[in-house]
Amino acid sequence: MSATRLFVCEAQPVVVEGLSRILADSPEFELVGTAPHPGEAISKIAELQPDIVMVDQAAGLRPVFTFLSELKIASPSSRAILWIVDLAEIECFRALQLGARGILRRSLPVATMLDCLNTVAKGNLWLENSISDQVVGFLNRKSSNRLTPREREIVRAVCRGMKNKEIADLLHITPGTVKVHLMHIFEKTGVKDRFELAVQAPKLLGIESEESIGAS
Repeated sequence: MSATRLFVCEAQPVVVEGLSRILADSPEFELVGTAPHPGEAISKIAELQPDIVMVDQAAGLRPVFTFLSELKIASPSSRAILWIVDLAEIECFRALQLGARGILRRSLPVATMLDCLNTVAKGNLWLENSISDQVVGFLNRKSSNRLTPREREIVRAVCRGMKNKEIADLLHITPGTVKVHLMHIFEKTGVKDRFELAVQAPKLLGIESEESIGAS
């Protein structure tokens, strides 16, 4: 079985060197190219056609988001992983909309990074909590104004003041999946945060059904 070919867009040479050494000990991956800035990476990626592209956010979110859009054209089969220090939920969702298949914090252990690479290489989506193929399909389908039954359950839970972990336990899903559902709800409804979602919930759920917020 051939190794997964990896391209890394990373501004710090010492990080590239460390990553290169890590991957040298992982025969399932091959580092085929690097670039210090997204603007310099596209032409190389178009030539190399790597399986996975890791891109850091040092250049700023606008260049990174532009890069994700251009990557679809330059190398349609490449799967992007956004390598971050920190990112707001709505920005994570925007990255996923633009084609990122993984969002990985730089502070996570090497084993977790390799898990992310393996998961994305298999065609799955990876966030802090591994997300199933079902959620990949959920994110890929076209946006609809209608809330799904699962989304209505999450809106009701938010109205009861429940946190992501509590909602995950209630619905038997991962906190990462709750986060993805919430970001999709925000995108559909135009609300900006949980407080506004709770305020708008009676109207939003009333449009969808006549069930009360407290219904099971």
